[in-house]
Amino acid sequence: MTNKKPFYITTPIYYPSDNLHIGHAYTTVAADCSARFKRMQGYDVYYLTGTDEHGQKIERVAREKGMEPRAYVDRIVANIRVLWEKMLITNDDFIRTTEPRHEKAVQEIFKTIFDKGDIYKSVYEGWYCTPCEAFWTERQLVDGKCPDCDRPVELMSEESYFFAMSKYQDRLLKHIEEHPEFIQPESRRNEMLNFIKGGLEDLCVSRTTFQWGIPVPFEKGHVVYVWFDALTNYLTAIGFGVDQEKFERYWPCDVHLVGKDIVRFHTVIWPIILMAADLPLPKQVFGHGWLMLEGGKMSKSKGNVIDPLVLIDKYGVDAVRYYLLKELTFGMDGYYSEDMLVTRINAELANDLGNLVSRTAAMAERYFDGIVPASVEPNDLDADLKKTALEAVLECERQLDRIDYSSALGAIWRLVNRANKYIDETAPWVLAREEASQGRLATVINNLVEAIRVITIVTAPFMPTLPTRINEQFAFFKDPNQITWDEAKEWGQIVPGGRVHKKENLFPRVESGQRPGAAANKEEKTMDEPVVEATKEKEESTFISIEEFARMDLRVAEVKAAEKMKKADKLLILTLQVGDEERTVVSGIAQWYTPEELVGKKVVLVANLKPSKLRGVMSEGMILAAHEGEQLEVLTLAPDFPSGSRVR
Repeated sequence: MTNKKPFYITTPIYYPSDNLHIGHAYTTVAADCSARFKRMQGYDVYYLTGTDEHGQKIERVAREKGMEPRAYVDRIVANIRVLWEKMLITNDDFIRTTEPRHEKAVQEIFKTIFDKGDIYKSVYEGWYCTPCEAFWTERQLVDGKCPDCDRPVELMSEESYFFAMSKYQDRLLKHIEEHPEFIQPESRRNEMLNFIKGGLEDLCVSRTTFQWGIPVPFEKGHVVYVWFDALTNYLTAIGFGVDQEKFERYWPCDVHLVGKDIVRFHTVIWPIILMAADLPLPKQVFGHGWLMLEGGKMSKSKGNVIDPLVLIDKYGVDAVRYYLLKELTFGMDGYYSEDMLVTRINAELANDLGNLVSRTAAMAERYFDGIVPASVEPNDLDADLKKTALEAVLECERQLDRIDYSSALGAIWRLVNRANKYIDETAPWVLAREEASQGRLATVINNLVEAIRVITIVTAPFMPTLPTRINEQFAFFKDPNQITWDEAKEWGQIVPGGRVHKKENLFPRVESGQRPGAAANKEEKTMDEPVVEATKEKEESTFISIEEFARMDLRVAEVKAAEKMKKADKLLILTLQVGDEERTVVSGIAQWYTPEELVGKKVVLVANLKPSKLRGVMSEGMILAAHEGEQLEVLTLAPDFPSGSRVR
């Protein structure tokens, strides 16, 4: 057994009633990013995903298709495995709840809790949502429908076993209050605290009206409730009851990464099962937002799902992973559109990162015959680039640890943008004209190559094929699949004399209306001198495209605090709550509003505006206001409008 510190991360196990969509892919890619990051840090990572294959819904769907449930799920599970392979998911195990090892573990846990007296027989009478596999009381229904999915429920009455969850209510509350990190982000924690304080009822944990499930070990005709069955998978895969050494190494789990719709099952039912079984609780349950379409949440039943395999074939796995991880900000929902995906590919991957790599490789070949020169004449610009690089690595690390993938990528892109600006500031094409400037030119190229080395390392968890593709041009690493995170924290690791081989652009631009690969790529523009392209657009220059508009991230924000900036009569410093994130914005509205007038208002924030420093204060966005002559009015929304919501 390794001496490395263990790190155990899981996705929910997916319900194979149909093929998975891009929303499921987000969770699995996100967990994979964390797993890759932790491996690069030197952790002994165990990453688990799998399928939840029992329950009434699966049985019904299979019967409707004239199939046995096992044959039906086998076909879907095979497709899921193909999807994870295509998305380069590095899970260490794939658990299926139909496996004998899992059945044994579920029955052992169930009997342990029964023997303790916390599972008892009674008659269940109440409402059941088959799609969610969830029980509800009359008071929990919303307009007579399931409060989770808004679909019809069935009135049921059957002999069942019950789990005494109410007995553990106070103990669970105490644990959540004493361990604020247990449920994240904070909005989910508050939601669950309110739910528990409303009172827990005992849970029906067996069914007799269908047979597609794990049999209750001591009662013929009863099968274990599907959520009790499914949640136990997190123990099965690490050897519960079979391999005690492995189990004790990885349990408790470091992170259960789940969608916000199943946080309740993971933070109420699951910890109480563990308490009743005298097992430690997981360290954290993180409930991320949904990847939405314009019409709302993606759903198999709505028929509005997006197939990630189609996107990978069109745009490549790195681009699809990048888009997913960038789109969902910390704890909030994100929106999918193919236009926005293409915009991100063109603007951020092709223009920002791809051009940086191509221009640097081209200049190394042009000015130094493809040999990386030594740094001999450093100045303040170089020091600032180095400072930005080290700050980006540390910030990326911090954001990955708090499971904020979008902000982690934002930190990396600050370095990407700084390196591109560094090219403009140093103007290598001008230095190349003077013999006396050759030392300075060598330093500039060396620093650019070093910046790309750092960027390559920190983007590896997000875009797994990128290190190999960049390494083909710069030969940074003996094995690009074995790089470590610490290698990014040391500036100046480039060894002069290395070879540079410029190759095709890492991310070719996607032309409007063109399927990638359907036509020959246009000649790349990777010259080291600025290139001005003539546009052939017939539209008026005042118009913008839908892609350009889609780049704006407008969010509802609540003004939590406001104060006047000292020695600046026109400026207010606003503290805004944007979902689970807090931001500072400097706004020039002091002559129209007092600080007291703004506190508590819901305003509209341009959330992806590049941060800038105003009078020594870093402003992280801009609030929207209408201005005409001497009049100005900040755009506000109803007080009960949720903070962090997207404005479309």
